[in-house]
Amino acid sequence: MSNVVVVGSQWGDEGKGKIVDYLSEQADIVVRFQGGHNAGHTLVIDGEVYKLSLLPSGVVREGKISIIGNGVVVDPWALLKEIEGIEAQGVSVTPENLKIAENAHLILPIHGAIDRALEAARGKGQIGTTGRGIGPTYEDKVARRGIRVCDLAEPDVLKQKLEPLMIHHNALLKGLGAEELDFEKIYSDLMDIAPEILKFKAVVWKDLHVAQSESKKILFEGAQGALLDVDHGTYPFVTSSNTVSGQAASGAGMGPGKVDYVLGLAKAYTTRVGSGPFPTELFDEVGQGLGERGREFGTVTGRQRRCGWFDACLVRQCVQVSGISGIALTKLDVLDGMDEIKICTGYEYEGETLDYLPAGQHAQANVKPIYETLEGWSESTYGARSWVDLPAAAVKYVRRIEELVGAPVALLSTSPEREDVVKMHQFF
Repeated sequence: MSNVVVVGSQWGDEGKGKIVDYLSEQADIVVRFQGGHNAGHTLVIDGEVYKLSLLPSGVVREGKISIIGNGVVVDPWALLKEIEGIEAQGVSVTPENLKIAENAHLILPIHGAIDRALEAARGKGQIGTTGRGIGPTYEDKVARRGIRVCDLAEPDVLKQKLEPLMIHHNALLKGLGAEELDFEKIYSDLMDIAPEILKFKAVVWKDLHVAQSESKKILFEGAQGALLDVDHGTYPFVTSSNTVSGQAASGAGMGPGKVDYVLGLAKAYTTRVGSGPFPTELFDEVGQGLGERGREFGTVTGRQRRCGWFDACLVRQCVQVSGISGIALTKLDVLDGMDEIKICTGYEYEGETLDYLPAGQHAQANVKPIYETLEGWSESTYGARSWVDLPAAAVKYVRRIEELVGAPVALLSTSPEREDVVKMHQFF
């Protein structure tokens, strides 16, 4: 294989950072293809902790090329701050190892202002946005008024495009009772930062075509999870981009036939940040215990994650929508010491049994999980690197998940350390 796509198959936070880092050691190129700096990856390499939001996980590895694709929305100030942060940790970031698609859209300060004002106006109906301007930037992209990386190289074009964008958003800010932003200041700030961003500008789709012709190994790294996909997720409590595997092609500029393997990430239980339906959420000491043992706090926001039992029905749905070839199951060790473990196999809704989560908002909020109970294990799985290191009950749990989701477990993660995995598949 030469091209592998890694996507979340829950609501994000499945541990993609570790898995992508594990795979990036074998890859030549690592590509981010959607999202913004609202999603974070935590990498632990030789005891050093790296927290990334915009930068692809391969950037911390010497000799790898990292690419930010056209499907990503880029906050230029956040990007430079992130680069500065990892350079302080000894990582070199140059135009040779980092490339940004010239047609990627930029997040401006007014996007963040609109994001926060709209979320505040929703009151109890908030959708859980991080307020970083990702959604409004994607809106401008679709409305054909967005600012792209390439526009920074053409000051007159930038000014011409920025003015109507500012008029549009300032009118909305005024209507929401929020402070308007100054056009001249944002334009000036963009001109100041332009040289630092433009040095990374590249024709990414062409570079990837050349890399494929040279049989380079390419790893496509998704952010968030399939259940946050703007089409296939729990709408409207979703992100503003497509997070399923199909976006790897359009968000980087390559044909879908070039994808060889889709690896779906899933925790051995389920978590969610922010608002929205969550059929298996636990509000008791079991859910609290999962959160404490799993250290369930957002990398970017620090918000506590909601926790619940593994939802095989939802993961199976994501396997089918994303064409997932195999699952990377993470955080199995968090379940150590539990007497029994439950798996959701379907739902009951208004007297009907469902094997999928319906699209309707009322239905999503009111389905009742149907559980299957499995025996837990008292032994530790922490740090296990082979099947023989796992308790029999843990093996049975993993095998049952495979049956229910319709995909094999290709990787099994048993600790935050990158080497603590049980590997069942060769990816590159």
